[in-house]
Amino acid sequence: MRSLANKSITFRLTLLFAAVSTTVLLLLGWLIGSLVERHFEELDMELLGGKLELLRHELEQVRSDSELEALPRQLQDALVGHHGLAVLLLKPSGQPLYSTAGAEFPPELIAAAGRGATRPQQWTGAENRPYRGLFAKAPTGMRGAGPAIVAVSTDITHHQHFMSSFRTALWTVVGFAALLTGVLGWAVARRGLAPLRDISASAAGITANRLDRRVAANSIPVELAEVADTLNKMLARLEASFRRLSDFSSDIAHELRTPVSNLLTQTQVTLSKTRTLDEYQNVLASNAEEFERLSRMIADMLFLAKSDNDLIVPNREKVDLGAEVASLFEFYEAFVDENSVSLTCSGGGIVSGDRLMLRRAVNNLLSNAVRHTPKSGRIAVRVDDTDESSLVLSVENSGETIAPEHLPRLFDRFYRTDASRQRFGEGAGLGLAITRSIARAHGGVAYASSAAGLTRFELRLPR
Repeated sequence: MRSLANKSITFRLTLLFAAVSTTVLLLLGWLIGSLVERHFEELDMELLGGKLELLRHELEQVRSDSELEALPRQLQDALVGHHGLAVLLLKPSGQPLYSTAGAEFPPELIAAAGRGATRPQQWTGAENRPYRGLFAKAPTGMRGAGPAIVAVSTDITHHQHFMSSFRTALWTVVGFAALLTGVLGWAVARRGLAPLRDISASAAGITANRLDRRVAANSIPVELAEVADTLNKMLARLEASFRRLSDFSSDIAHELRTPVSNLLTQTQVTLSKTRTLDEYQNVLASNAEEFERLSRMIADMLFLAKSDNDLIVPNREKVDLGAEVASLFEFYEAFVDENSVSLTCSGGGIVSGDRLMLRRAVNNLLSNAVRHTPKSGRIAVRVDDTDESSLVLSVENSGETIAPEHLPRLFDRFYRTDASRQRFGEGAGLGLAITRSIARAHGGVAYASSAAGLTRFELRLPR
């Protein structure tokens, strides 16, 4: 079975087709042979039955011994022209009354007929010649006399010769037909699998630089349409993944280039001449800030990489989201007071999750809202636990409305909408992506909406 499993589909289909067709042909050949054999047997039995009835009729007309003795002459005239037909007639006393030349009847069959057995019989005589015959009792018209024994047979040598030749020809035709069906099955299998080879050829031509190509699904059989559709969906996912990877690489190069360039320029300028101790300390302090920014960015990217590979496993503990939001408000008091921003929190609820991760996600949403809320604006945080299966935390801020085409991509890495949303944009552009990753790690979702000057971010977490 293992060797057959390694064979091609064409080979297996050809083998299966040949096996099925050969089986059908063999059964058909056996049926035809049986029907022809039965036809010859019926012809023989029709002939023998007719002669047996003739003999019975003649015996019924016999009224005396003299008529009985004259019966063989009548039978001789009646049987003229029936070559291969043998007749044996025994008197009621068991003595032979009439027998055709060369007639061969087994004594045991004659004895059986005397006991009342009348079934058709087949036997082999001298020189291995086959015979088929009937044996029966035949009452006479003589009073007080018992029945006579009548036996008729016919030589079936020519029948068997014909059947032997017929079977040889039949099985020869069946053999050639089986071979022909195997060849035709191979051709049909090759033809039927042509669309599969086309799919393989199309897939072989798809490379990392040509992921926009798709397998043509309108010219393939229905059975392979699902395969082609699945392959096209896989290619679409790969194309999207490659595009995101390419965009991510480009964005990260752009984001890292600025702090690295600043560090390099500032260091080169500092080393261009001798500086005082205070000047060196100022440069090192500035460089430390850039290094901290780089360190946070790298840590965030590592976190997102783990999230993409489902390597983030949050600890489970009861977390009061209302209390976490209230404690985070303390970090934004200076901004609120300076810009006259209204910062409110309502509702509350407890979920099971990693407190530090959830606190980070909420802080990212607050930080995003703070950066994009104008002076005298408002930020409203609400924790809604009315849903039996999940808890919803929303952060809503006033400001410019975000265009609908940007909303699906707000949680992408390094994605920004336009310059007006970056007035306070010192962030690296990874906060919302991290928030979505934390929500997914807890089995929840994150989404955004914006309308009528209000932008709303929501976290839906299972209880």
